[in-house]
Amino acid sequence: MLSERRLEVLRAIVQDYVGTEEPVGSKALTERHRLGVSPATVRNDMAALEDEGFIAQPHTSAGRIPTDKGYRLFVDKLAGVKPLSTPERRAIQNFLDGAVDLDDVVARTVRLLAQLTRQVAVVQYPSLSRSTVRHVELLALAPARVMLVLITDTGRVEQRMIDCPAPVGENALADLRARLNSRVVGRRFTDVPQLVQDLPDSFEQDERGTVSTVLATLLETLVEETEERLMIGGTANLTRFGHDFPLTIRPVLEALEEQVVLLKLLGEAKDSGMTVRIGHENAHEGLNSTSVVAVGYGSGDEAVAKLGVVGPTRMDYPGTMGAVRAVARYVGQILAES
Repeated sequence: MLSERRLEVLRAIVQDYVGTEEPVGSKALTERHRLGVSPATVRNDMAALEDEGFIAQPHTSAGRIPTDKGYRLFVDKLAGVKPLSTPERRAIQNFLDGAVDLDDVVARTVRLLAQLTRQVAVVQYPSLSRSTVRHVELLALAPARVMLVLITDTGRVEQRMIDCPAPVGENALADLRARLNSRVVGRRFTDVPQLVQDLPDSFEQDERGTVSTVLATLLETLVEETEERLMIGGTANLTRFGHDFPLTIRPVLEALEEQVVLLKLLGEAKDSGMTVRIGHENAHEGLNSTSVVAVGYGSGDEAVAKLGVVGPTRMDYPGTMGAVRAVARYVGQILAES
């Protein structure tokens, strides 16, 4: 374990390197920070940190920069994330409050995160598998054609057209709508198949074909893989950090184009706590020079999806973590109220 003094030296190196983009020397450290020891002691501490792999000397520079291992320890030992100012919090709330539907919420969240952190923002749509049913609507479009509208507790709306085996009267449709909602409203999507499996048996023989057709479409909607959707924004922010990426940012951009890679980066939504993956902790080779800060968001205690940012390892971790957490909290409030 590092001594508290050496940990302070590491913190100072990380803060200076993130702020100045320049390798940090012992003289600069003692001038900028109240470390309470002589430059010679700081030099000894830096030598020890280098021996243990927390900092490294780039090229022939006299200064040192943090390694992935150094950033990891810095993040693990953070006393807390940097709180947003009152104007920042108000701006987040005002911007997100103007959203008109779920797509707009996600689009605004991506723009907001990218602007606040000046990194690449990634927001996952609420997953159907972790949602509950708010309402099922059935609308007659023609004698034998019905529109099914499925509304979730997260504000997501799915629409499907159904061609029924026989004409459906308005009263019969209203009856099916009422019975269906009485079974599934407020229930988890994963529970719905079991809840409706015997529903056709409660209808007259000549109505069962239509009921079964409607249920089949509903169940198809629940299991379709359209749920794993993402929105990404702020990719242009990476161009400001060209020198933070070895040789070129192209591998990073290529990795960000792959949705499967991004979903793995964000991690499982059920892990709703803050996760920070640094450099080589990211399994995808193209992202070995980046860090990912992600957190779950939801309409209650349980996360329904993840949001986060991707940027260079030379990142303002306390500020980025504070912004990501604050935005996630506001998005969760909006979903709860929608």
